[in-house]
This record gives sequence, structure tokens and C-alpha cells, in this order.
Amino acid sequence: MLRMFVLLLLLLNGLYFAWGQGWLLAYGYGPTRQSEPQRLQQQIRPEAIQIISATDAEASRAEVAKLPAAPPLSQSICLQSTVFDLSRSEAVRAALAGSLPADTWILEEAATPERWIIYMGKYQNAAELAKKRAQLSTLGLSFEVVSNPALVPGLSLGTFASEASARLALAELAPRGVRTARVLLELPAAPGLRLRLPALDDELQKRLQSVRAALPGVALVPCAAVGAPG
Repeated sequence: MLRMFVLLLLLLNGLYFAWGQGWLLAYGYGPTRQSEPQRLQQQIRPEAIQIISATDAEASRAEVAKLPAAPPLSQSICLQSTVFDLSRSEAVRAALAGSLPADTWILEEAATPERWIIYMGKYQNAAELAKKRAQLSTLGLSFEVVSNPALVPGLSLGTFASEASARLALAELAPRGVRTARVLLELPAAPGLRLRLPALDDELQKRLQSVRAALPGVALVPCAAVGAPG
């Protein structure tokens, strides 16, 4: 019985070997052959593949590190001045012509807004002015000496863009002991100019020194900001 089982096992192994080798294909028996020629066609120069060692990879990174860094991208900005009076126009134009290309700046017509103050004065002499300054300091009030020749010597307790806002502020000062102050128009509205620099790159921004020198007391602010009188 055991001999029969061994012979049967040998016979089955022999048949399986013959089947696996395809010797029985002529009789319709054998494994199904699979081939995918498209995978060979998708290979792109497999003979060009190179194995890089760790030393070679480190050397490559060192070479890349030696390459000069790309310069940072220049970003343009838009600046505009606060309004300045027409008397400065010639000096400003001369500074612009010597510093910036003609297509990078614009001088726009604008108007200097009127300026109202809370005024105290006009005093007879410097002694009266000093006395009033001491009184205001005692009350804890801030003040400035006016620069308008017609109002000198005198003091300003605040500067305002409209008469209404100046009168409102004066009413708020009354409970603090201010009795002789009054609202005056210090500077009427007048024709003026505004400088606009719509697209300044890094290089052009470096050339603004002479332009700023021609506009003392006038600020250059981002175009979205609201300019104040210069």
C-alpha cells in the first residue's frame, strides 16, 4: 500500500513538472503565459540610470550651495506728498528732473485746506505772553506760539480743519478756566500741489533724498493715506 502511494506521488510530481515546463501544451494542458510588452516600451533609457554614492550626493549639494543666490524681487510702492504751496513748485520740479525719470512722477493740482485755531492774544509785550503761558501751564493746558505774523505775539490752544470743530473744542475748554480765547482762521484755503509717485521700485526709492530736501516739512506717505496740509 505504501509503495503504491509513493509511486502515485512520484507520478503526480512528474506530471506537474511537465505541466509547468509547458511540455503538455501540445495536448492542451499547461500554464497561461503572461507578457506585458507595453511596460518595456514605457521604460526611458534604463541604461542611463546611475547609482550615486553618498559622497557624490554631498559633493553635488556643496556645488549647489556655491551658486549665487537669486536676487530678491523688487516690489514697487506708491507714495504721495501732503499738499504744499505753489511757491515750492520750481524747486520740486528741479529736484525731480535731476533724480527721477519723467514718467515716474506726477504733480497734481490740489488745495491747502483752511486752518482754524483757538487763539489767545494779541499781547502787548513778551512779559504778558510769558504770564499767560504760565497760567495755561498751571491749568494743565497745552499750547503753541503762533507763527502768523499778524497774530504775534499770541498763543494757539489747538489747530482744526473747520470752524465748527474749533468752536466745539473751545466750548470744552471753558469749564477748565479758559475765558479770553477765541476762534480765528489762521490759514485760508489756497491753491497748491501734491506730488504723486505711483510706482517706485527699490532703485528709485534710493533717489528720493534730493526730492525730500526740496520739500522740507512735507511728508511722503502711502497713496492710500490721507495727506495733511504741508
